[in-house]
Amino acid sequence: MIPVELILLGLSPVFIICVALEFIKARKHYNVKDSINNTALALLHQGADAIILLLLMPMFNWLHQFSLFDIQLTATSLLVGFILQDFLYYWFHRASHNIHWFWLAHVVHHSSTHMNFTTAFRQSVLYPIVGMWLFWLPMILIGFSPSLVFAIVAINLAYQFFVHTQVIGNLGWFEKAFNTPTHHRIHHATNKPYIDKNYAGVLIIWDKLFGTFAPEDKSITIKYGIIGELPKDNPLSTNFKQLFVLKDKLKAANTFKQKLSVLFGYPSH
Repeated sequence: MIPVELILLGLSPVFIICVALEFIKARKHYNVKDSINNTALALLHQGADAIILLLLMPMFNWLHQFSLFDIQLTATSLLVGFILQDFLYYWFHRASHNIHWFWLAHVVHHSSTHMNFTTAFRQSVLYPIVGMWLFWLPMILIGFSPSLVFAIVAINLAYQFFVHTQVIGNLGWFEKAFNTPTHHRIHHATNKPYIDKNYAGVLIIWDKLFGTFAPEDKSITIKYGIIGELPKDNPLSTNFKQLFVLKDKLKAANTFKQKLSVLFGYPSH
């Protein structure tokens, strides 16, 4: 199995070429300071993920001994694993928009007012802290090896790089089953009809099954970003601004029940 951290690293030349071509074709969608910030955030995120994976892999391997099945790597098990992980990703993503604790990390990805390939790089160092990895534990307990699980996670995230663009239009029949730039532009919108829609990683079918799908309305001009005050264009502010929002909300809550509601309820702005 290819080491997880090498999958995205190996694809980085492809990502860089795509960014360069998009920049040449659609310079108006770029802000250089924003893109530099996105790139710095990506490097910090990858470092945080590598450290937490190193620290937690012994626990994942320990849990794997209690798995229900011993799933060997075959073409079929890889396909099943990919679909299962994408299903779990949908619920992670949905939780990240509806539970403030998880939004602490995910808000970073949404906090740019630009949409281009570098927006895919805009990730948080807090994902390991809030527990993104918790959503992959069912796969390990079913019987997929931890190394395979995190390799599939990396492949899923690599696919998602390509949906962060405004230069690709409707892809016809492909739109019916797969996440596409059309669907994902809607997900990043702050326009009211589009908020909390299209959580898909690779397969858009989960949104259609669970009532969170929004089709494109060509009469709506998408406004990108978040509701509330934007962070500054630097990794420190982008990564941690929402922590201070949460802190203030917790301080204002009078009872333990109210504090729990702030922490695990719908995100405050």
